[in-house]
Amino acid sequence: MSDRSAIEWTDATWNPVTGCSKVSPGCAHCYAETLSLRYGWSQVPWTPENAARNVVLHAERLEQPLRWRRPRMVFVNSMSDLFHERVPGDYRRDVWKVMDRVRRHTFQVLTKRPELMRDWVTANADITDPVVPNVWLGTSIENNRWAHRADDLRDTPAAVRFISAEPLLGPLNMLDLTGIDWLIVGGESGPRHRPMEHDWVLELRDHALAAGVAFFFKQWGGRTPKAGGRLLDGRTWDEYPGTRPSSVPPAGLEVRPVARPHPIEALPGIR
Repeated sequence: MSDRSAIEWTDATWNPVTGCSKVSPGCAHCYAETLSLRYGWSQVPWTPENAARNVVLHAERLEQPLRWRRPRMVFVNSMSDLFHERVPGDYRRDVWKVMDRVRRHTFQVLTKRPELMRDWVTANADITDPVVPNVWLGTSIENNRWAHRADDLRDTPAAVRFISAEPLLGPLNMLDLTGIDWLIVGGESGPRHRPMEHDWVLELRDHALAAGVAFFFKQWGGRTPKAGGRLLDGRTWDEYPGTRPSSVPPAGLEVRPVARPHPIEALPGIR
């Protein structure tokens, strides 16, 4: 946890929960697991059977954002998932109340379990409805196999909905951006990083522009996060929700039509 962060799309991280368990291919080389094992915060790999040992609540950290006077964007649980099955609903309510209380900050909640987030947010309407305006809700989607997570996110009441396509491990031409405000795309980093193809990124960029969705390109990836740089078509893309008010692309940029395969063409298994 830190009031500063090297993550390009946020300012700070806040971890009232640490630890997680893997649910899809995007988790295979999880940076949070790597750090936890390296520094001894976790003793065993982040597999589902080890979740009871790895997922830890840190109530002593709940009020940390209250002490940050300067407004900032805060990535919630960069080292975990607030909607992990082992996080009690009452504890989530405590986290939500802090976010609601500190309106000067913008809180970014990202999960790979959007169906659980949808159900919990809907069931806790007394603290989430009307939606807390400074809480952004997002889900991670790494390829077409997991594009359905966007449907659960769409059904979740939120001031801002965002998708993190990082690490992008395959085409995402089946992604529906209806009701989505922000799309983050990035390649994987680390010694075992899996490559990301240029065309996958361009297609998502064009899709976002055509849909009027803010587009943020985080990195190409490589052995280190900065190895491949951040340039896409010769420029950086650092858009945030509210910075792309229409579906009109920037002057001089040719946006290609987005090909949409019939659902039967989607791979039925995990890539």
